[in-house]
Amino acid sequence: MRDLSRDRRWIAINTATVKAWSLEQAIDGCARAGITAIAPWRDILQACGVARAAQLLRTHDMTVTALCRGGMFPAADEAGRRAALDDNRRAVDEAAGIGAACLVLVVGGLPAGSKDIAGARRQVRDGLAALLPHARKAGVKLAIEPLHPMYAADRACVNTLAQANDLCDELGDGLGVAVDVYHVWWDPALAREIARAGSRIISYHVCDWLVPTTDLLLDRGMMGDGVIDLRGIRAMVEAAGFAGHCDVEIFSARDWWKRDPNEVLGVCLERYRTVV
Repeated sequence: MRDLSRDRRWIAINTATVKAWSLEQAIDGCARAGITAIAPWRDILQACGVARAAQLLRTHDMTVTALCRGGMFPAADEAGRRAALDDNRRAVDEAAGIGAACLVLVVGGLPAGSKDIAGARRQVRDGLAALLPHARKAGVKLAIEPLHPMYAADRACVNTLAQANDLCDELGDGLGVAVDVYHVWWDPALAREIARAGSRIISYHVCDWLVPTTDLLLDRGMMGDGVIDLRGIRAMVEAAGFAGHCDVEIFSARDWWKRDPNEVLGVCLERYRTVV
């Protein structure tokens, strides 16, 4: 397993971690901290503009590990599904425009008024199949991010790495997985499915699970403050062949979002060195 204690090359900051900053501020702040990789969200990328963002990233020699996010494929009618696919194609183009290593997909949950989770999963499969030709042509990999089952209804009906691997097996080239420790740490099949994913692991996200967790979306912990075996999971993904960045992605309305983002980056670096 890699020794990260003296090597900051492999830390990336997901811009959700420093939510108070614009993309311009996040790029500049990471550069000041000596962090050379970033994973932006689409809202602040669009606010900056893709062309300007690409120029800023080149100026700071910044690696873009991922663009967050595409997905949200299921819809109650055909028009909604077409609109979702059109938006995903735009997301692919944005990812290509900034040289992102992948587009992370939060695939979507139940359409409004539905209780048919099997049908929602079929819509996800069909949406992925329809999006892949555009992504392949653009040279953008798609990374399915399985989300914790608590999000099955509203955010993602792909909830285990096994489900994501099955989709990759079926749909083939250009499709991989994003392993986020917050969503998969609990899975008794995790070691087997990480090994199965192998080279299809194209994005790796770190944070921590707090006990107690006061908000299931907005109370993620800083690495080392919770119960996730971060070193153990990193050992698994690296044994499977992953040698990329550890993307720090922390949604924290009651704590880290209230702090100076410069302070947050400093703590991220310290925890990356000591616990990730």
